[in-house]
Amino acid sequence: MKKVVLLLVALIGFSFSAMAAGDKPIQVSDMPKHAQQFITAHFNGQSIALAKMETDFLSKSYDVIFTNGDKLEFDKKGKWTTIDCKHSQVPKAVIPVPIQQYLTQHYSHTKVKKIEVTDRKGYEVELSNGVELEFNKNFQVIDMER
Repeated sequence: MKKVVLLLVALIGFSFSAMAAGDKPIQVSDMPKHAQQFITAHFNGQSIALAKMETDFLSKSYDVIFTNGDKLEFDKKGKWTTIDCKHSQVPKAVIPVPIQQYLTQHYSHTKVKKIEVTDRKGYEVELSNGVELEFNKNFQVIDMER
C-alpha cells in the first residue's frame, strides 16, 4: 500500500512540474548576471528579438535570439552553451585558445559559425565551409564531418 501511495504522490508531483515547464519570455535583465555580461561584452549593439527562459522539472536554461537570426543559449548559471551565428561569426574571444590555434593552423580561411559545449564538456564547432569538428575536453579533435 505504501508503494502505491508513494507512486501516486510522485506522479502528481511530476504532473504539476510538467504543467509548470515550458518557455517564458523574459527581459535580458532577468537573466543571470553572467549571461548579461556575456551579451554586453560580445554582442553589444545587436538588437534582441527575444529572450526566454526554458524550464522543465529538472533544469532551467536561457535563450537569446537577435534580430539578425543569431542565437545564444545559456545554462541556469548564465554560462553559454551554444553560440549560433547564422549571419555573422562567433566572436573569436569566446573560442577557447587551443581551438583557435587548431583552426588557424588547419582552417585559416574559414569562420566559426557555431560553437557548442557538449555533454562530455567538449566542443562542437561548425565552420563557414560546412566542416563540423568535435573536440574533447582536452581540445583534441575526435570527429570531423563535411
